[in-house]
Amino acid sequence: MEFKFFYHFGNFILMLKGMFSRPENMRMYWKQFMQQCVDIGVGSFGIVFIISLFMGGVTTLQTAYQLVSPIIPKSTIAQIVRDTIILEFAPTLTCIVLAGVIGSKIASELGNMRISEQIDALEIMGINTKGYLVMPKILAALLMIPVLVAIAGFLGIWGGKEAGVLAGIISEDQFLQGLRQDFRAFNVVFAMCKSYTFAFIISSISAYYGYNVEGGALEIGKASTKAVVVSCILILFADYALSAILL
Repeated sequence: MEFKFFYHFGNFILMLKGMFSRPENMRMYWKQFMQQCVDIGVGSFGIVFIISLFMGGVTTLQTAYQLVSPIIPKSTIAQIVRDTIILEFAPTLTCIVLAGVIGSKIASELGNMRISEQIDALEIMGINTKGYLVMPKILAALLMIPVLVAIAGFLGIWGGKEAGVLAGIISEDQFLQGLRQDFRAFNVVFAMCKSYTFAFIISSISAYYGYNVEGGALEIGKASTKAVVVSCILILFADYALSAILL
């Protein structure tokens, strides 16, 4: 078990190290990067949109269900929804979902290229495949996933407000009042730190498992599953570590 961990960890570091070489054709790398931005950002917007709205609505309803005391002002619901969405749900839950959507796509795409010998053909042509195939995916994830997390935070809070108003739990003025009370800008910074960390985990782990596939179609499925499982575990571990360090 320990040997396998160090084996994979060493190969992972070597893969990251191999990405940093002088690009043969910068325009070719730029085109690949933009394509990955579209695939990761635009391709994942729909699921983020749906999850964020219902995440905010459910948080508002469950918070209101717990706060039954007449002593507690209704604006407290908005404060709890705001901090819960920004600190935990928007970065962590969104990235766990994206690990399944984006991570499996990256792993299966690279795995298919590996078993069909496309990667070998590129290497014979003198192209640094780690830099050409892996780096654009990681950079695109580092750019687009924090944007998706920010959108998820906004939509989650807005969905929570709409759910509260439509259910008659809280008025719009009360929600906006609670939204502004005791707001800490550092919470947003903390959420962005988590999103960048999670973006690197999702893209690099998935690329590693896909790039090193050996075998056939069955192994692509196994690599895709491993990429998602390991990414989710590391996201939860990093979530705890960042919370302990930064908070």
